Amino acid sequence: MTILVVACPCSLGLATPLAIIISEGLCASNGILVKKSEILENASKVNTIVFDKTGTLTYGKLKISQIYNYSKLKEAKIIQLVGSVEAKSTHPIGKAFTDYMEENKITKLQVDNFEDISGYGITGKIQNKKIILGNRKILSKYNIENKHEKEEEELAKQGNSIIYAIKDNEIIALIGVNDIIRKNAKDVIQKLSQKEIETIILTGDNKETAEKIASELRITKVIANVLPKEKAEMIKTLKTENKYVMMCGDGINDSPALANADIGVSIKSGTDIAKDSSDVILTKNDLESILRLINISKKTIKNIKQNLFWAFFYNTLMIPIAIGILKPIGISINPMWASLAMVFSSVTVILNALRLRKI
Repeated sequence: MTILVVACPCSLGLATPLAIIISEGLCASNGILVKKSEILENASKVNTIVFDKTGTLTYGKLKISQIYNYSKLKEAKIIQLVGSVEAKSTHPIGKAFTDYMEENKITKLQVDNFEDISGYGITGKIQNKKIILGNRKILSKYNIENKHEKEEEELAKQGNSIIYAIKDNEIIALIGVNDIIRKNAKDVIQKLSQKEIETIILTGDNKETAEKIASELRITKVIANVLPKEKAEMIKTLKTENKYVMMCGDGINDSPALANADIGVSIKSGTDIAKDSSDVILTKNDLESILRLINISKKTIKNIKQNLFWAFFYNTLMIPIAIGILKPIGISINPMWASLAMVFSSVTVILNALRLRKI
């Protein structure tokens, strides 16, 4: 009977799940929604974090900074055409135009046949005229000659995202919109670097704009001008290089990459499809939460190992005594004392797990 009581595996059964449950509660209180418990075990393995640019490293609150008008239309009319189509989009760029129209009391026009061409841009018809909006790649998709590369380069050097506005297969305007880097992004990147975690910018935006953001944040690796499918392929490539990859994004274009990463992280302000594709949602829209998640994961793994050690130590010590190995020298225990020792073992594991709440 003493042997059966002593060998009860209660403490072993508590060691891992108790630490995980406490850590999940700790994450929730820090604005980190973890969908799967294994994330708390695996986040400590992360050695590469891939960031989307717009809406992730930046606030995604874009403002129109400059317009090159190549048509006979007035600037207000161009904004009306572009803004009416952009209003149908969920991308932060669309919000920049709708905000501008509201501030300047420009009315929206009826848009028909709206289409979101992932990784390229958007299209729609206004008064039976097709309006095409997008980055440089959309020009080649519709076989439109680009005569404005110099102006695009100037806008990009200033940190602008680029939108070509096309009407009836003619470029009518080149528009630059810029964004603000999140206030704590630079500190987060620096702290990740100190932890020897590589950071990468992976964006569909032009290379010049992405490199300007990377330079300010001191990120050395930039992968730009990529389509959503190419983002997912890049994540797969990184994983083949023995890297444990976390992807952090917020948009529809990021969802394939989020799904393919070892750990996908989206922010609360991101699109629904991005949040559905991710394993973790940062409900406070704070990149500092990534550091907290990794820290909590490392402390959780350490705590689980401590719990398992004490559970095995108890069994290793008590079972031989219960068998009677020390009886020749007058040391033995009865079932009552064995049950007290078993309870003490479980309480030790519980108290050790509760220490996680002080992280």
